[in-house]
Amino acid sequence: MAYFGPNMSAIRKTKTASGATAVQIVDYINGKTKIIKHIGSAHTFEEELSLQEIAELFLIEKFGQKTLFTEIPPTTISIADAEYLGATHSFARNFLLKCCDICGLSFLKPVILDFVIMRIIEPSSKLRTFQLLEKYFKESYSKRSYADLSAIIDEKIPIERAALFCASNQLKETFSLVLYDVTTLYFESFKSDDLRIPGFSKDNKFLQPQLVIGLIVTRSGFPVACEVFKGNTFEGHTMLPMLENFAKTNGVTIPMVVADAAMLSEKNMTELREKNISYIVGARLANMSPLKIKEIDTSLDRKDGATTSLQSKHGTLICSFSEKRYQRDLREMEKQIDRARWFVQHDESGKRAKFIEKNTNGNFSLNQKLINKTGTLLGIKGYVTNITEKTLKPDEIISYYHDLWHVEQVFRMSKSDLATRPIFHRKDNSIRSHILLCFMALMIGKYLEISTGLSLRKIRDLLWDVTDAQIKD
Repeated sequence: MAYFGPNMSAIRKTKTASGATAVQIVDYINGKTKIIKHIGSAHTFEEELSLQEIAELFLIEKFGQKTLFTEIPPTTISIADAEYLGATHSFARNFLLKCCDICGLSFLKPVILDFVIMRIIEPSSKLRTFQLLEKYFKESYSKRSYADLSAIIDEKIPIERAALFCASNQLKETFSLVLYDVTTLYFESFKSDDLRIPGFSKDNKFLQPQLVIGLIVTRSGFPVACEVFKGNTFEGHTMLPMLENFAKTNGVTIPMVVADAAMLSEKNMTELREKNISYIVGARLANMSPLKIKEIDTSLDRKDGATTSLQSKHGTLICSFSEKRYQRDLREMEKQIDRARWFVQHDESGKRAKFIEKNTNGNFSLNQKLINKTGTLLGIKGYVTNITEKTLKPDEIISYYHDLWHVEQVFRMSKSDLATRPIFHRKDNSIRSHILLCFMALMIGKYLEISTGLSLRKIRDLLWDVTDAQIKD
């Protein structure tokens, strides 16, 4: 490329015998080239740009005016005259905003998307998040943005539809089966209201108000729907309303659902069967009748991987035996028996200690009947389903149930990596908006994990290693 100054002088670049790029000032006279000045030879692109700038300055000084068609602006500066202003993490922000776009969330306001990605980068309070956006990305928002954050609850349905679309089109998920589970989130407060109510806490915060959160995820663990329930709601009462709402909102039939044993109740199973909803739930074998336990004991071979299928009032009961589970259950039972024996020797109830019973004379003794029943069920896990064996084999039923670990992993991610708990908000809308922000952050996090095979923490560390230095010339 030639850069012409007045009087037909130009900057010429030509390859040398050594492979370098020579930058020269030349004149073109009567079709011949005359070298006025050899600026230098470049071995890298940066050196070539630097020599290009020197050549342009030479033309300016020689002819007293700039060239008219300079295509490459000056790109190098003198370090001695430069001022370092600091570093930003624009790459991480732009990367995560692109993920928001892929997950179908780009219709939301910029402040909401920035809060979603900050929930991944460094979960904080609203005020602290605004400060970090300014610090890390030089992005500032007015106080009016607080209202935008509280108003995102109005976008819950479009957000869940975006999650469903992303799961179907980006991750190629099918919705013949979904996984369902619940968790609890507590507040840093002891004041209750209509929504924040103490209840059974999975965080062992029984005296503090809490929420019950229901979550529907795909087989790979991608979240597609969430719901907030009152803190004292029995988790078994959350599944059917949420499944029906999910189907109605998205215009789909209720898919096959997999849930843990807490969802197994007479009312739940009856309603699911009446609505022709296929289910796979964990069975509480210890709560079954002695006759059913004896039937399991006699029909199940104690070989690793062995299964048996029986009929129960809730559908087909599939039981499987695992040698690894047997050894784990045995160790736990022996530990509990030793603990119970110590309390019996000291004539104490042990309160929650297992395998202790109170005799008619008021003394405590080992509950041998319960010990025998527990020993019979060592290594055995049960699953209840209304799906026929023609549709799914017992091994497939068990495999589907084991996918529930994806839901548990999502809840762990939300509580640790995304710091969903504890919750400091007080107003109903603010609380629900906080949960929805965390849900969107889960979408982005699980999309990245599924797509890359890396943990969210590893991805975050890799993104944060890329910084942009701001230098003032």
